[in-house]
Amino acid sequence: MKSISKLMTVLLMSALLWSCQKQTCELKADLDALYKMDIPFDMPAYQLPEIPDYQVSLNDFGGNGNGVADNTKAFADAIAHIKAKGGGTLLVEPGIYSTGPIEFVSNFCLNLERGAVILFSTDHSKYQLQKTTFEGLTAYRCQHPISGENLENIAIVGEGVIDGQGDAWRPVKKGKMTAGQWKNLLAKEGSMTNAKGDIWFPSKGGHDGYVDAAWRNSQNLDSLEMIKDFFRPQLLNFRYCKNILLSGVSFQNSPSWCLHPYCCENIVLYKVSVRNPWYSQNGDGLDLESCTNSIVYKCSFDVGDDAICIKSGKNKEGRDRGMPCQDALIVGNMVYHGHGGFVIGSEMSGGARRMYVKDCTFLGTDVGLRFKSTRGRGGVVEDIWIDGIRMVDIPTEPLSFNLYYEGKSPVPEEGDEPTKQVIAAKPVDETTPVFRKIYINNITCNGAACAFLFNGLPEMKISEVEIKNSLFKAKKGGILAQVDGVLLENVEIVPEEGSALLYQDAHNVLVK
Repeated sequence: MKSISKLMTVLLMSALLWSCQKQTCELKADLDALYKMDIPFDMPAYQLPEIPDYQVSLNDFGGNGNGVADNTKAFADAIAHIKAKGGGTLLVEPGIYSTGPIEFVSNFCLNLERGAVILFSTDHSKYQLQKTTFEGLTAYRCQHPISGENLENIAIVGEGVIDGQGDAWRPVKKGKMTAGQWKNLLAKEGSMTNAKGDIWFPSKGGHDGYVDAAWRNSQNLDSLEMIKDFFRPQLLNFRYCKNILLSGVSFQNSPSWCLHPYCCENIVLYKVSVRNPWYSQNGDGLDLESCTNSIVYKCSFDVGDDAICIKSGKNKEGRDRGMPCQDALIVGNMVYHGHGGFVIGSEMSGGARRMYVKDCTFLGTDVGLRFKSTRGRGGVVEDIWIDGIRMVDIPTEPLSFNLYYEGKSPVPEEGDEPTKQVIAAKPVDETTPVFRKIYINNITCNGAACAFLFNGLPEMKISEVEIKNSLFKAKKGGILAQVDGVLLENVEIVPEEGSALLYQDAHNVLVK
């Protein structure tokens, strides 16, 4: 019987290895076709991770997919074995594998078969506090469920699911819940609300960290442990890594941001699905921060915050880092719910440049194409090309430039109060954000509150923007405020009411 079982395992591994090789060939063919596009800048050649031809199963190291057993040790032992062999692939067979954090190593591929689910534990004691970054600044956070630093050649492939069980971490705003849903949250053991009673927290630690900023800013780890639940991790965080592939897998239900490559190079996301609940606080889909040579191709996003987001650090820390997010192809993606479909900012102090966003569909995102920053950030966003974007039922604007961003949802929430904008010009220095040289073509939007919104700064107007061959059907027309150098060529604006265009301190606007 043992020999038969061993033979079956060998046959299964051989079949899976052949399947993986076939998928790699299909991926390469698709990427080769992608590079035949007329890319408007010199995009470096893609670089896929090179993984040694060695494979083992998690079950060989005590893995148990019954949904209850703790697989933390099984993952650690299997990865240590693969590292000792010089690299290879860890196969996760169908089942539900509960586990604590998984730390990647170089030359390593995690392959999830269809039917395989990695379910990260809600036992927060498994996630140690670490110094890392969050929202562009150095900060303490709990250990990320999937992480790696200073690695080369890493991949997550297959047709399985990775679930962060983020509901055990995230606060929830009352205004985003039905009465019944809110009642069910209040009934959960150990949870509590803020004094106003409009934000629910799954634990006291999360609540205390939220309401007391002095605790959050402490450098004393003992005191931070008391509010540990406030420091929600990201589902996946790779830092200073090269040659990364995420292909086919579904990532969902993250405690905060879902996928966060930080200062990485050569990144490919291919046919990945990213899902966070629509009410999830900080529930971003993908945040590319200070990354070089990125491809996001044929992916889907349905999230609680920005979907595909470009970042490069915040304020002085980001400017001192001086690493722009650059050289990215974002093509053929679908976005459902999200605060923005494709977003640059607001933490863009290191700059962003050479992006090509093409052939994407945004269905019901709060904003479609979203550019945001504020005084104090600095940074230059330029050489952005956008072509062939389809949008339907956008609650605000299909295209938005907002240089007065204040960290709120683009759709006003219950209790929000408008912030007064300082229109008077301020001195220009390194803290002044710059948005220029942005080329937009072939946009179609059927249904929005406003055709588009340009809201620049009087001291640094939004400049050198072209919109061509586009149609915007919206309740109201477009707004051009604090701009200098905007071309509208063959652009049709169909407002239900009012003027097609409104101007405020707009210079050198050409409509053809």
